[in-house]
Amino acid sequence: MERLHKDWLTDGLIDFEYKKYILLAYLKDIKQRFDAVELYPFLSDLVFHYQNLMKIKDQKRLYYDNFPKQISRADFNKLELSYKKMVQDDETMKQIEDILEYAIPRVKATLRDGKELFEFVEQQIEISPVGVTPLYSDEGYMFIQTERSNDVDIYRYQLSVFENANENFRSLKTEFINKTVKSVANTYEAIKLDLARNFKQLPNPASFLVFSKLSFPMPNTLLPVAKRLLIRHISTT
Repeated sequence: MERLHKDWLTDGLIDFEYKKYILLAYLKDIKQRFDAVELYPFLSDLVFHYQNLMKIKDQKRLYYDNFPKQISRADFNKLELSYKKMVQDDETMKQIEDILEYAIPRVKATLRDGKELFEFVEQQIEISPVGVTPLYSDEGYMFIQTERSNDVDIYRYQLSVFENANENFRSLKTEFINKTVKSVANTYEAIKLDLARNFKQLPNPASFLVFSKLSFPMPNTLLPVAKRLLIRHISTT
């Protein structure tokens, strides 16, 4: 992937044509990933850059904060340093503004494509419990299967909640257990019983089937979307 440095806008040469070249190369690569139905980490990376561009546009003071500084005077008695900005609000700032005006709508358009792809993948996926779901469902197993295959990928999951001053964030950690084949004898319930016998620490595990009508790249699309949907499912049931 043609990665875009987090400080690409203000790092290095501040030139409209140069930054335009960097941005277009990045967006071209992102589009190729989306065309291949690969969502992660490309969509989240794109969200970061879009939010960063909007933040810089909304708070012009961040222009200055992103630029390097040079020492202009040192007061060694008080151990204080005063700094002088290397740039002022002149032609350099004009270049930044031009780059922002060019970049934001193009990043936003690509981001819209990524969100539409994510929604399309979501629409192909159904989540259902396997057997009786215990009261504690923050830890258990996730079975992933697509419609045209009897293969079932088994993951152990653990739901965590992180708090900050404003809101709570939920994340789902997964560990691949193994791959099995669903059959008349080897049903989802039978798979769940085998897991309970083999992993004694979860004697009555919460287990969920993630069933996709279409095949998608597992590490880049199906698994991360399945994780987000499972978080939502557990949080609302």
